[in-house]
Amino acid sequence: MDERLTIATLDSPSCPVGERLGSFIGSGHSSGLDIESISTDSLTNGLGLLESGDADILALPGGLVHGNMMGILQSGCNVVGARTPLRPYPVLVSDNKIQYLPGFAIILCDNKLNRRQLRRSRGGLRVLDPDAFASIVDIEEAPSDPVMKAKWMEALRDAGEIDGFVIPRGIYEGANLVSRRHSLLPDGQNEGDPDFLPPAYSDLIVLLARNRFPNSISKEISEREGETCWWVQNTMLGSLDPEMLEKIGVLVRHRQVRSLIKQAEATRDLTLEQVCLDPDGEVIEEEVHVEIRLEFLSKDGARTIGLHRVIRHSDHERATIASLRDWETIIKEVSRDVPKDFHTDPESPPFISLDE
Repeated sequence: MDERLTIATLDSPSCPVGERLGSFIGSGHSSGLDIESISTDSLTNGLGLLESGDADILALPGGLVHGNMMGILQSGCNVVGARTPLRPYPVLVSDNKIQYLPGFAIILCDNKLNRRQLRRSRGGLRVLDPDAFASIVDIEEAPSDPVMKAKWMEALRDAGEIDGFVIPRGIYEGANLVSRRHSLLPDGQNEGDPDFLPPAYSDLIVLLARNRFPNSISKEISEREGETCWWVQNTMLGSLDPEMLEKIGVLVRHRQVRSLIKQAEATRDLTLEQVCLDPDGEVIEEEVHVEIRLEFLSKDGARTIGLHRVIRHSDHERATIASLRDWETIIKEVSRDVPKDFHTDPESPPFISLDE
């Protein structure tokens, strides 16, 4: 007899949790479980369903857990798993890729990190917040609902007022747009293409359940790579305030050794190649590796600080703690005033400002 399991889902405009879980339930991969899905409209109500026993698991976007862990723990619940992000990369809705947009093209984007990345990718672009653009050209304010805002920007693009806009993939599909889109990927398809790390917790689904919930059941719903993504991001970014969090790009993913070697050969990255090969050029091991990439950009996109680590999965927890210490040291050093070598030297501002 199958064991009955009730999962409550909480959607966000950029992460359709209910749709993702529905696809998983329909695939039949949850052997031995009879899963029922119900929806909820807030984290508070979702935790109430867990406390009352009306739901066994609450699935929600990882970004909604950030800053609310204390309340989750006080309600007698905890994180029991996560689902691997499928489409964490935002899309540029435009007739042309970034490289082929006209000079001084106008691009609208809500996300602060993506605006900075766009400015870095190519000089001459006019990258604006939708509300700022509406104020400049003196038109009606953009709708507050993300899906309606996407349709509003699409109407401006159709009218020739702007050249394109950037939105999460989930909002693109939620708005039923059919215009040409270009994914902003962390690894350019061609040499010289710009890199775009996704925002923190992008498309990451986290699973909450009551304390002492059976691991044997949560493992049927959770995914190993998703658990790694959540643990690394929560460890490195969990203490940040929302203002700082929205300026940081982060990518955590599992990588096979063969894929890493192929990338190292294509990019002539000797450091990456040494991670997988011994001095004789033989593959050290076939264990899955974890790739961690972090970056912080200045407001104009001219300056970037970043961290890139590739580590064995069996060692990823210890290595994440070490990487966090390195990242905090880097942030501290690049954001302080440069000390004078001599008292007559001119004042030197920090390499990058964290407050801009």
